[in-house]
Amino acid sequence: MTHSEFDPKHFVSHLTTRPGVYRMYGKGELLYVGKAKNLKSRVSSYFRATGLTTKTMALVSRIDDIEITVTKSETEALLLEQTLIKQHRPPYNILLRDDKSYPYILLSNHHHPALLFRRGTKTDSGKLYGPFPSGTAVRESLSTMQKVFKVRQCEDGTYANRSRPCLQYQIKRCSGPCVGLIDDAQYADDVRHARMFLEGKSQELTGEISEKMKAAALDMAFERAAELRDQMIQLKHIQEQQDVYGQTGDADVLAAIIQPGGLCVHVMMVRHGKVIGSKSYYPKMPIEIAEGELLSSFIAQFYLGGIQELPKVIITSHELEDSDALVEGIFETTQKRIEVLHNVRGQRARWMDLAKLNAEQGLQSRLSDKRNHFSRVTALQKLLGFTDPPSHMECFDISHSSGEATVASCVVFGPDGPDKKRYRSFNIEGVEPGDDYGAMKQALTRRYKRVKSGELDTPDVLLIDGGKGQLTQAEEVLKELGLVNIFLLGVAKGDTRKPGLETLYIGSKEDEVVLPPDSSALHLIQHIRDEAHRFAVKSHRRRRDKKRRHSVLEDIPGIGPSRRKELLSTFGGYQELLAASQADIAKVKGIGVKKAEEIYLHLHKS
Repeated sequence: MTHSEFDPKHFVSHLTTRPGVYRMYGKGELLYVGKAKNLKSRVSSYFRATGLTTKTMALVSRIDDIEITVTKSETEALLLEQTLIKQHRPPYNILLRDDKSYPYILLSNHHHPALLFRRGTKTDSGKLYGPFPSGTAVRESLSTMQKVFKVRQCEDGTYANRSRPCLQYQIKRCSGPCVGLIDDAQYADDVRHARMFLEGKSQELTGEISEKMKAAALDMAFERAAELRDQMIQLKHIQEQQDVYGQTGDADVLAAIIQPGGLCVHVMMVRHGKVIGSKSYYPKMPIEIAEGELLSSFIAQFYLGGIQELPKVIITSHELEDSDALVEGIFETTQKRIEVLHNVRGQRARWMDLAKLNAEQGLQSRLSDKRNHFSRVTALQKLLGFTDPPSHMECFDISHSSGEATVASCVVFGPDGPDKKRYRSFNIEGVEPGDDYGAMKQALTRRYKRVKSGELDTPDVLLIDGGKGQLTQAEEVLKELGLVNIFLLGVAKGDTRKPGLETLYIGSKEDEVVLPPDSSALHLIQHIRDEAHRFAVKSHRRRRDKKRRHSVLEDIPGIGPSRRKELLSTFGGYQELLAASQADIAKVKGIGVKKAEEIYLHLHKS
């Protein structure tokens, strides 16, 4: 349908007043999905003569077709809208980018159970506690429990292969069940206490530990009594910290704030009356909406997206027009009845104040970061003499240890700062160890071939760390590929090698500049360079460790994990296997004469 054929007035006049979902298209692309209690009044509001915001007008100007699906109820419309948003991710809908599953604590099913960090709810190996709002919240809880209950937090593979206790035992964070340093009954007690703690039964737990402490003292088991006393003291301390938040209730407290330049929804999770953590979300805002609408669309995506463990109550900072539909929608998808409240008093109002404060502070610091980044980019624009601020910058760095496992990294900075999704690392092959120029040349060629072919966007600025020599490599690569419009910027450590006294080569090796240490442009350059260095070192370590974990036996055809294990455990290690005769190797379970010959020849082929 062409734009001239779409007549909004005519379209709206024939609309039904029933609930449903509308989909707005422009040139065949789905732009926006919305739901309505009354389709006619909702859709016509987009085409009224006055009162539309700039962002909404930008959407409306692109519409050349609208499709309608009538539903039986507002709840059904909500569920369909969410399915379509998830499926198509339209550019004008508010989208939650963070669809990582939630972190939980797993108490494993094992002779000596462990407390472990897990994401998502798929598990058949124990009981999950959570969800927690962030990984940090889980790690804090695990760390507390390690100190108090000394229940192991190692994976089963590690546990099975211990012959002496690990560092956690030495620093009194584990009681060493792997090597029998605690009897089973006592360990089971500690596990049960950890379980009570996770279930929020803090009062009963303190009472029980107190009784056990007295009994141990009467039995003259003074060491155990002292351990229990320390547990009591730590638990009392934790309870004091949590009493601030009152004693009862499971709720998620959601505060929304919208300011010019950004929006934030802060989610605070309260379980068994204690705040177990919180997290701020900053969705992009393609069309202008009010806080109530923002919360509605957030709740729909957040809770209908399959978080298994729902709170009994959701408390919101603003009133929602469609709270009934949300409650029904959540019930239909999860079979759980929840309440959505807006006007709250007492303890709940204090939680809400805390969530609002966090939302405000989160958004403030995020916006100031953005403004800070923008002022640095503008300073760099001035320095380089650009007409517009550079919106896409790339920087390369090389990392290796004495020439081993060389990796080149490329970091990308966009309009808002580091764009980590677009970072890339390159494993450098076929270059002499320690030849950083060759490594840089290989990485740049691999990256910019793809820019040349149109597969990747062309950056405005390419930053090269490492002085004149590395800059020459970059110039040659770009010249060879005919990419003349990428601006080259070299950074070399000054003669004193102090940060802040870097020499910049702007566009060519002859044009040297040393910026004052307080220059905003220099701060941006240092930030990009440091980020490239950090990412290169991280990628190199990953490659080096992978290489070091690689066993020579993995290269022998027909030797899988179980035969490898059998060989190494029979001889005690790789060096001993090297010293073994072919006849000795043939005696190993599952090897035989023919395989033994292959293994022996492979190990001694050089």
